[in-house]
Amino acid sequence: MTHEPELTAPVDLCLPDGRLNRAAVGWTRRPLHTANLRGWGRAKRWEYWGIVTPEHIIGLVASSIDYAGVHSVYVLDRATGRETGTEAVVPLARGVVMPPRSGEGPVSARGGGLSIAITQQPDGTTIHATARDVRLDVDIPIPEGHESLGVVVPWSDRRFQYTVKDLGRPVTGTLTLHGRTHEIGAGAFTVLDHGRGKWPYSITWNWAAGAAEGRAIQLGGKWTDGTGMTENAVFVDGRLHKIGEELRWTYDRSDWLRPWQITGDHVRAEFRPFHEKVAKTNLAVVANETHQCFGTFTGWALADDGSRVSLDGLVGWAEESHNRW
Repeated sequence: MTHEPELTAPVDLCLPDGRLNRAAVGWTRRPLHTANLRGWGRAKRWEYWGIVTPEHIIGLVASSIDYAGVHSVYVLDRATGRETGTEAVVPLARGVVMPPRSGEGPVSARGGGLSIAITQQPDGTTIHATARDVRLDVDIPIPEGHESLGVVVPWSDRRFQYTVKDLGRPVTGTLTLHGRTHEIGAGAFTVLDHGRGKWPYSITWNWAAGAAEGRAIQLGGKWTDGTGMTENAVFVDGRLHKIGEELRWTYDRSDWLRPWQITGDHVRAEFRPFHEKVAKTNLAVVANETHQCFGTFTGWALADDGSRVSLDGLVGWAEESHNRW
């Protein structure tokens, strides 16, 4: 088990000289960190929105990784397994807008035939995205009492990451895919991964997220190991229950569609994939390989009072990603 402090007041992520502000290390129930990153030096900023509907899984990435903006729009048709996607790399991240506070201000990215515009207000978020064969227009309100998990992970005073994982918010709107418009509403939910930090050159992470009506699970691994912090939590009716424990991830790298096991004293989760999304790039110094599997969860996680929260029927994903960047 870890001993992670809960922060309850606004705080800057960095000191004036750009090093990690040690007073910022901890976790929150709502975004309280200002990511006042300075200059270059392995700085990474991104917004990832995942939207799960009964018919589709949608992924949007807007990012700045110092020397480039890397953006994408992705849609999976759950019935047919057909993938539709557009990716763009914009030198020097030209035109990318990334606010320093999660949930505040605009996010925008454009290039390579895609456009992502995200408007963030205190009561919710609006997303408009276009790409080849895809148009998305959705509203994502923040329910009353809804909590998200913010965590600062410290590798050192010069290498650190702030993440916000916001799961299970409702979403309404439309997806137009290959000329056909689909309504988004009943049974749909969103997941946000907001990231700001300065990363090591080579890193591997695991991430799992899933939700259903009134419940959600957020689990991470590898990249946080040994830092004293974790990004693990279970949500019940929007209330966050922090899991301060490094978990064991067991899966078959030769067959990604076999069941995954994510376990610890406070979590017994099995994830059964129904689709694998593979992303690979190798540009010599810069490379990425990500296996993101979509599927369903079973098992349980412990709430703060020691009661078991069922994970049965949660829909989402589990992934392994390795980056040299």
